[in-house]
Amino acid sequence: MYKKYYISSKYYEVIFLDKKIFQEAIEKNKTKRPILKNSIYAFVIGGLVCLVGEVIRLLLMRIFKVDNKTANTLMLLIFITLSSLFTGLGLYDKFGQIAGAGAFVPITGFANSLTSSAIESKSEGIVLGTMMNMFKLAGAIIVIGAVSSVLFGTIIYLLR
Repeated sequence: MYKKYYISSKYYEVIFLDKKIFQEAIEKNKTKRPILKNSIYAFVIGGLVCLVGEVIRLLLMRIFKVDNKTANTLMLLIFITLSSLFTGLGLYDKFGQIAGAGAFVPITGFANSLTSSAIESKSEGIVLGTMMNMFKLAGAIIVIGAVSSVLFGTIIYLLR
C-alpha cells in the first residue's frame, strides 16, 4: 500500500507495511551473531588481560621488592594508564572489536569509558565539557558502588 506526499515541491512515497510482513522482513534480514565464538573470545582474552595483570604484579613484587598491596595498586595504575593511552590512540576500540566483552575487564573498561567520554567532549571546554561528561559516567558507577557497599555491609553486619 503506497501513499504519495508532496512536501515543499519534493515528492515522497511512503510504504505502509502490514505488521506481519514487516516482522518477516526483519527476521529474514537479521544478522546472525556467533554467540559461542564471541563468548569464547571474551573469556580467553579477558583471562589473558587478567593474566598480564598478575604477571605485572608479580614482577613488581620481585623486581622492585614492593609488598602485595603496593604491587596491586601499581598494577591497577599501569592498566588504567595503558587503557587511557590506547583509547587516545584509537587502539582500544580495535582491541574491543576483537575481544568483545573480554576487553571490558572492570578497570580497563572503566578507564576506556572515562577517557573516550573526555575525548568526545573536549571541544566544549575543560570544566563544562571534559569534566562534566567524564563524571556523568563515573558518578553513576561510584553511586552504585557506594550504595551496594552500604547494602552488603549492612547485611553482613546483621547476619553476624
